[in-house]
Amino acid sequence: MNTKRLFAAGLIVLGVLAGVYETRFARAENADAPKPEAPKAVQGAQDNNEIAQLREQLKKLEGLIPDQAAVMTHVGYHFTNLWFAVDQENWPLADFYLGEARSNLKWAVRTKPFRKNPKGEQIDLGAIAQALDNSQFAEIKKAIDAKQKDRVIQLYDDTLSMCYACHKASGKPYLRPHRPASPEVRIINMDPNAKTPN
Repeated sequence: MNTKRLFAAGLIVLGVLAGVYETRFARAENADAPKPEAPKAVQGAQDNNEIAQLREQLKKLEGLIPDQAAVMTHVGYHFTNLWFAVDQENWPLADFYLGEARSNLKWAVRTKPFRKNPKGEQIDLGAIAQALDNSQFAEIKKAIDAKQKDRVIQLYDDTLSMCYACHKASGKPYLRPHRPASPEVRIINMDPNAKTPN
């Protein structure tokens, strides 16, 4: 290759490199450059529109969350089944249902931590539920762990009385819990000696 051709090829390569550098530099410079702001009135309208959309989405989500009454049906479901698990002396199952009742009661309080009674006084449901969990439920757990059926029965009845006291304090004296006559669940075999699903 002669010198003239080599020099020409070098100029072409330098030209290409200069073009690439200039393009990249221009892109970087444009990326750092501030974007023109929308007029304040337009920006304010966009913000208001986004806030309205968020409020609408929040309202839809709130409508999907179960209310306290729905959650309390779960508490009743598990506490009812606890009675029959204890009756059959199925201690692992009783422990399971007690744990579910405790968990669901906490969920119920999260849905509505305070409730007004008919006099307009605010009732702290969280404090009542915490007291129940620390006393009755904790004692039932100990009695289940010790497999003390008579003790669980006594505590179960005492817990029903405490539940009713909360219902009355909340202005709902018509919600009178009592010992259940039949389990809520029919598909679970309560027999602790059962070996198969049948």
